[in-house]
Amino acid sequence: MANQLETAERIESVLRKQTNWKNLWFYQKTVVLYQMTYVFTKRFLPAYGDRTVDQMVQAARSGKQNIVEGSADGVTSMEMELKLLNVARASIQELLEDYQDYIISHKLTKWTKEHSRFDAMLSYCRKHNQLENYEVFFERWNNEEMANTAITLCRMVDKMMVTYQKKKEDEFVKEGGLRERMTAARLGYRGNQKEALKAAQKEIEVLRKENATLKSKIDSLSIN
Repeated sequence: MANQLETAERIESVLRKQTNWKNLWFYQKTVVLYQMTYVFTKRFLPAYGDRTVDQMVQAARSGKQNIVEGSADGVTSMEMELKLLNVARASIQELLEDYQDYIISHKLTKWTKEHSRFDAMLSYCRKHNQLENYEVFFERWNNEEMANTAITLCRMVDKMMVTYQKKKEDEFVKEGGLRERMTAARLGYRGNQKEALKAAQKEIEVLRKENATLKSKIDSLSIN
């Protein structure tokens, strides 16, 4: 039983705990972006003949899915997790560019700090991460409202992911990858074996002394 517990502890020390990506705010916002983009392209872009539709939907999906895959792969490979998070960021940046291009090509107003609705939009996007907070507006917003909200969400996701990636990179420097953790676990296991052997040897010496003492007493009794 003790050996089984030691084995489980060594495996746990090698494999990293999986991140619950569903609790990550930037992941929750990518869920919103994917659904919003799907509706946006259906409402405001041509049903046929425009490759932008597929590109925008795929970029939104890639941003979301690569966060999921990166978090899952991070259990065994932080390197892969960082790579997939970079792919996710690149996808969101691509989506941001598409929304910005749409505003320019359709001669819409890009909401900046000077715009009367900018602060309210920014505050809402900061406070709300869940899909249900946004989907009630999907059929009510016009193309300008929807595009500007999506742009704001894209920028927030990107900023959050930069901070998150920096944290992961720091962890990688401190903890190393799978190979380094396996080496550390093996060294730790060997160290524990040596300590256990030393303790056993000391216990044997004590038992030998006690045995010699008892034998001496028995011999003494036999003589008498």
